[in-house]
Amino acid sequence: MLRATLKSLLARKLRLVLSGLAVVLGVMFVSGAFVTTDTLGRTFDNLFTEGYATTDVAVTAKPKVAVAEMDGEEVPTPLKASVVDQVAKVEGVKEAIGMVGADGARVIGSDGKVVTSFGPPRIGANWTGLDAIMEMRQGRGPAADSEIAVNAEVAKAANIKVGDKVAVLTQLPKQTFTLVGVWGYTDDRDSIGGVQEVAFTTPVAQRSMLGQTGVFTQVTVRVDGGQTPEAVRDRITARLGDAYEVKTGKQLAEESSAGFKDALSFFNNILLGFAGVALFVGIFLILNTFSIIVAQRTKELALMRALGASRRQVINSVLTEAVAIGLIAAVLGLGAGIGVGALLVWLFGRMSGGMDPATVGVPPAAILSALIVGVVVTVVAAVLPALRASRIAPVAAMQDVATPDRPLTKITVAGAIVGAAGAALLGVGLYGASSLLLILAGVLVTFIGVALLTPLISKPVVALLGRLFSWSVPGRLGRLNSGRNPRRTAITAAALMVGIALVTGVTVIMDSAKQSLAAQAEDTIKAQIIVSGEQSGPRPPTFDEAVLTKAQQISGVRSVAGVWSDQAVIDGERTYVNATDDLAKLADTYGTPGLTTLRGDQMAVSVEEAKDRGWTVGSVHEVQLPRGEMHKYTIAATYDEDRLPGSYMLPAAATKEFGIIQPVIGFVRLDDGVAVDQVLPQVKQLVADSPEVSATDRSSFIAQQSGDFDTVITMVQVLLGLAILIAVLGVVNTLALSVLERTRELGLLRAVGLGRAQTMRMVTVESVVISVFGALLGVVVGAGLGTAVVRALDGEGITDLVLPWERMGLYLGLAALVGVLAAVLPSIRAARLNVLSAIAHD
Repeated sequence: MLRATLKSLLARKLRLVLSGLAVVLGVMFVSGAFVTTDTLGRTFDNLFTEGYATTDVAVTAKPKVAVAEMDGEEVPTPLKASVVDQVAKVEGVKEAIGMVGADGARVIGSDGKVVTSFGPPRIGANWTGLDAIMEMRQGRGPAADSEIAVNAEVAKAANIKVGDKVAVLTQLPKQTFTLVGVWGYTDDRDSIGGVQEVAFTTPVAQRSMLGQTGVFTQVTVRVDGGQTPEAVRDRITARLGDAYEVKTGKQLAEESSAGFKDALSFFNNILLGFAGVALFVGIFLILNTFSIIVAQRTKELALMRALGASRRQVINSVLTEAVAIGLIAAVLGLGAGIGVGALLVWLFGRMSGGMDPATVGVPPAAILSALIVGVVVTVVAAVLPALRASRIAPVAAMQDVATPDRPLTKITVAGAIVGAAGAALLGVGLYGASSLLLILAGVLVTFIGVALLTPLISKPVVALLGRLFSWSVPGRLGRLNSGRNPRRTAITAAALMVGIALVTGVTVIMDSAKQSLAAQAEDTIKAQIIVSGEQSGPRPPTFDEAVLTKAQQISGVRSVAGVWSDQAVIDGERTYVNATDDLAKLADTYGTPGLTTLRGDQMAVSVEEAKDRGWTVGSVHEVQLPRGEMHKYTIAATYDEDRLPGSYMLPAAATKEFGIIQPVIGFVRLDDGVAVDQVLPQVKQLVADSPEVSATDRSSFIAQQSGDFDTVITMVQVLLGLAILIAVLGVVNTLALSVLERTRELGLLRAVGLGRAQTMRMVTVESVVISVFGALLGVVVGAGLGTAVVRALDGEGITDLVLPWERMGLYLGLAALVGVLAAVLPSIRAARLNVLSAIAHD
């Protein structure tokens, strides 16, 4: 029986390729995710090991607000210069160097634009000379306060050279320096990990990056020969006490790398989630393939039963074929996954400013997941066809028709029960427990329920769709073919339905959120001009606070207010906070009357936040900002959360202790009757020295903020493209195997006068009807799921339901095109059949 199974498998190589391709693509995504994260993890290991290679021990002050890698940017607490002297006196310390190093030094290139970064920080530091891995490419280090040096990464990106006048944005307004040096690193590297670095003299670095002189962010220690970093670390800890963190370079490298690996695990989970969708769609393809194969092998399997094969042997025969296909697909998918992983790592390196990635490796998790996923998915999909094959009676070998159309009662009842269970899980997840796992489980179960109900739905819908093409004989034949086997049509369409439904559902949610928030902003923000920028890295764009004062002096301006933003710890809980230079003016720009300017010890809190935390006006709370000491603030006022930005509003004095001491957004409200065009050019002129930000009218600002939703939709469409591709392969697979199954029928049609072109049109109509049916089902299900989520989020501010009719129409049009393309090879094969051989085919 085993030999017969293997010979059957080898005799049908096309079937092997078509059924295994879905598994190959799904496994590719899974193994590619593990290869990518493993390689990037080792890249960060190498990066931080090298970055701290010249550091034996480092001393920093404990951060005032501790922030994890995925939660934002941690602000270093400044160290007094006296700490450097204390460390230098510790036994075993050869040299103690006060270092200034903070993110936020943004170089303006020769084109007048800020050199951007999509990940690596833009460090402003004090020049302390070359170390063991640095090499001066041109010039020298800065010696005067008007001079800077940059690494080669910045010099190339900004297109600047030694002798140029270079503008730099920091915590201070734009400053212009003379570039006196460009350095690189050993092994001909322009940077370490794509980090952009600007070196100032120590006083300028302190003022520009920390806002005060006489302080440092770190003391870098080099130990005497014969001393271990660990021993010196312990002595320094004993000298300084618990207010400081003293770690070896090895510790710092390991901890920094671990933080980035946590972020990578989130990225890995996203990739695995989309891989799961692709494999889920692949199950439909494999299930359909094996169902058709079993139908085609009815006589063969019946003959085996007649010769003595038991039901168990027949089941094992089909499952053995599935295991073989799964193993082959897993190996091929692993190879493809390694290639995809290498591509993603290369793209990551390019996007992060030329980071040098580690050698692509294949972790055991990638191999095991490829083998397990490949085999398990294939076998699970083959179980039902295997059971069906075991029920074939030996007498079927003597019959011409061994695959009668079975009633749909059982599968319809099962679909109704499963669909109801999915709806219940969704309801509890959305309206009850607010659990993401319950929502995901509900979506999965709902998809299965709809897939089980699809055979019942397919009969009337396919008949209706098919009538659009029934104006010719090939069209009528194609319509009848697409509806002759509801189960097969349903499974093929269900695979396409999953991908289209997910894309449609996400589009409904994102478009609804976009319109709701845009409408809310139009209703809430009364300011006609907004100063802001698009954030491309970890730090938001900022501008000089003086812009706010100057804007207030423009004729026709009613009120101007700026907003600062950072993280803080309030009563022991870390949260985001905002601050404003004048709460009364900010309230006016938002059209929120009744709020007055805050004193230095007062704050305002949203009504919702105060209610959740049990606070009232007049209560006092401890607030720790990224810099400075703990302060106590009294709640002076509350406001509706959608009437001002954020849940907490601190006074202007608090901004001096923020990590970013410049405003991130400004609002300008005009006097009644003053045209925006009259004032906007003057405000634009005020921010001319801040190329990261721009002054726009309110509508442009809202459109800019809403653009992130379109980005999410595009990303989802790209990542779900693999699932849709697998579904398209399912259509090709179904048609190809159907052509093989109907060889004699096609021969008879050709014999009675159906031409080759008509044969191709017939197959194409069948393909288009199935594809459009799957897309139509996906659009309906996706719109329904999206609507349910939007209604559940009504309390979160998403009040407007938007059904993207244009995009849904586009999906249906693309499905029709997909149907035409999917039919190309099967229709050509059908048209090329030899008439006499086809009629004689058994």
